[in-house]
Amino acid sequence: MNYERPAEHRTILAVDVEGYGDQRRTTPHRLALRKGLYRALFRAFEDAGIPWPHCRREDCGDGVFVLAPAEIPKGPFVEYLPNALAVALHRHNLTHHAEARIRLRMALHAGEVAYDDFGVTAPAINQTFRLLEAAPLKEALKSSRGVLALITSAWFFDEVVRHSDGLDPATFRPVPVAVKETRTTGWISLPDRPYPANVLLRGDVTALHDYRTWRRFRRHAQVLADRDDPA
Repeated sequence: MNYERPAEHRTILAVDVEGYGDQRRTTPHRLALRKGLYRALFRAFEDAGIPWPHCRREDCGDGVFVLAPAEIPKGPFVEYLPNALAVALHRHNLTHHAEARIRLRMALHAGEVAYDDFGVTAPAINQTFRLLEAAPLKEALKSSRGVLALITSAWFFDEVVRHSDGLDPATFRPVPVAVKETRTTGWISLPDRPYPANVLLRGDVTALHDYRTWRRFRRHAQVLADRDDPA
């Protein structure tokens, strides 16, 4: 067994189908759903300019887990991919019965990923799946008339979203994430039914006054996460 391969930086993406285990779905429904999910992902990656063949993909049954090499820019994963994926999902849903339609939760993070003979492992991967299972993300999708709810890690928001010219960070909302041993802050957006822009979340001087205000907002979200800790 090879333990010598060094860890490598990866963009980490995971998606999960809402209500995949619904008893109204039959096996043919789930097969049509899975086929539609992969078709939508392939089309969305292509439209976003992200090379699907260069990414490592793993099937999760009710979702898909993707690792993208460090040389692929992170911006398109949040600037273009969510909207393209929502369009592809709407296209699928228009031509399928309700039981084969798709609504997705999507999580984005990045970090050092270790490889062995069996696959991959990393704290960043664990956190991505904790974000995907966060109650506020599930509630955001449940309450939305759209088909996609996105959550990014605090790192991804700080390093990518806030500095992007391709989207408005003020349409994201900070939420506490408390799943198993994970206590952190995530940032949610609804690509096809966006939240109204909140100027307090804009990172520029005129809208935010100073960066400390935004940091206090972050700390408040973390306090909520700690308060909800069942321990």
